[in-house]
Order: sequence, then C-alpha cells, then structure tokens
Amino acid sequence: MPEAPEQINPQSLDDYLDIMSKVVFQSGMSWKVVEAKWATTREAFHDFDVHKVADMSEKDVEDLTQDTRVIRNHRKLAAIVGNAQRMIDLDKEHGSFKKYLRSHEDFDATLKAIRKDFKFLGPMGIFYFLYVVKEDVPAYEEFQDRYGKK
Repeated sequence: MPEAPEQINPQSLDDYLDIMSKVVFQSGMSWKVVEAKWATTREAFHDFDVHKVADMSEKDVEDLTQDTRVIRNHRKLAAIVGNAQRMIDLDKEHGSFKKYLRSHEDFDATLKAIRKDFKFLGPMGIFYFLYVVKEDVPAYEEFQDRYGKK
C-alpha cells in the first residue's frame, strides 16, 4: 500500500483548487514530475486564487502551453480554469464547497458527481483529493477492491 498523503484543513476554495489541480496534472504522469514543478505551477496559476484562475482567458491558457514552469498540456491547463469556474458555481449553489462535497449520500455518489462536474478526475484522483481535504473515503484496500485496475 502506498504511503498516505498529507491531509489539510481547507481554509478557502483556493485550497480545494490547489489539491484538485495537482490531481489533474498527475493524471497519467509521475507524481515526481508534478511535485518537481509544483512551486512554479502555483506561480503560473496565481497561487490557485480560484477567482483569478476562473478569469483566465483562452489566450492565458495558450500562453501557459509555452511556459516551462508548468506541465504544458493544453487540455489539462484548460481543465484547471474550467474546474475553478465550476467550483465557484458549486460553492454559491450549495453555500460552500464543503457542503457540495457532503451533499451526496455516499462515496459512490460523491465520486459520480465530481466526475460529472469536473474535468480530468478519475476515481483514484477523486479518492486522493477527498482524502487530502479530509472528506470521508473508504479504506484504501476497499477502494482498490472496488475501483482499482483489475
């Protein structure tokens, strides 16, 4: 079993976006690559200020595809912007993003909702995201039995 990641107590939407974005970039890549670029990725994305990221234009995203501070995958870069916009909408709709995360009856429903609402998040990424932000997740072994690659 892999070592458990460090958990945080999210203080704002920015914290949620930071963790979610790390998951997006990790999709299909080595964590080491993502970690090596994380400090400069934060710079490029305005320290994951959710409103600044949500306001980024297509030109801003295009510019980032030439920026060596980040992983230059256009679809992932654009997904971060779209995810920030969706996070703001869900925060307003539910009264807080935490309330959105807790508005589903169980982990399966939460997983399904997050996959529908956000881009570049698969089951393992969502499990990681929810674990890091201290939401309820099944035991890792149970998760792997249910969702792991067979």
